[in-house]
Amino acid sequence: MIRRREFITLLGGAAAWPPTVRAQQSDAPHRVGVLMGFDENDPMARTYLIALREELQKHGWVEGRNIRTDVRWAKADDPDARRRLAMEVVTLQPNVIISHNTPTTAALLQQTRTIPIVFAIVSDPVGSGFVESFARPRGNVTGFTNIEPTIAGKWMELLREIAPGVHRILFLYNPTTAPYAEYYLRPFKSAAASSAVEAMVASVHNMPELETVIAAHSRAPNGGLVVMTDSFMTAHRAEIVSLAARYRLPGIYPFRSFVESGGLVSYGNELIESFRRAGSYADRILNGAKPSELPIQAPVQFELVINLKTAKALGLDVPPTLLARADEVIE
Repeated sequence: MIRRREFITLLGGAAAWPPTVRAQQSDAPHRVGVLMGFDENDPMARTYLIALREELQKHGWVEGRNIRTDVRWAKADDPDARRRLAMEVVTLQPNVIISHNTPTTAALLQQTRTIPIVFAIVSDPVGSGFVESFARPRGNVTGFTNIEPTIAGKWMELLREIAPGVHRILFLYNPTTAPYAEYYLRPFKSAAASSAVEAMVASVHNMPELETVIAAHSRAPNGGLVVMTDSFMTAHRAEIVSLAARYRLPGIYPFRSFVESGGLVSYGNELIESFRRAGSYADRILNGAKPSELPIQAPVQFELVINLKTAKALGLDVPPTLLARADEVIE
């Protein structure tokens, strides 16, 4: 044990240290943990990480100088790895953690209720139990939602506008990675009932299940697909749009990455922007703000993307009015 006089002497000695020594101690890089919900080789996910780092740099946080970023990649369909990697990130004791989506946020909150967490893409943070309200998150987590639940009705409307012959619509999601599915299912079913559309729902856990469901749906005429915002679906977007093409099913998707992979049409928010906004919140936390002081924010930018090549392959004539409203047309 140190006596009071010795302790005061130690303090005085620290005050007398050269400024360069004190600066080295106080200027130690801040640590930012990042838990991504996709495979490291996913090019789309890597663009998200680039956007996050660019935003941090815009606020003066330079990798290797005053910040150190520790990134872990957890595949969407590997919950065991996600739990293990969440523990790794928390063990590093970062100043703030950036969480990709709902599954990664749930895994992180099982490990810490004190380290600040900013999620970039979460559909229903209140229903998922992450926060108490949008205005007052409380706890150690805040962030950004990606799509309002009423958009499920808009998906159906847009799909029928581009493919008017569709009268049977299959709503696809994975209950493991999208436990919030009911958040979108209620407005989807309501919109279908008011439009005389047969609404069908399929919860699938893996790609073999998904192919079986899509193949069965294609056996009857006038079918279409709605793919929900769901990390499993997004991670397997290339396989899903390939199945839709093979079984000649018009589909609408939540994000442009599906259309870039060959999907027919997408309507949703710009996810790169979500990661930029997460970076701005991380900056505020690194400068002393608490997550409980930062309200949950909704999307501010939505985009409609149409793939004309896919429309032609399906024998669809896209209405000029719809093309005029599109933010991007892929030919």
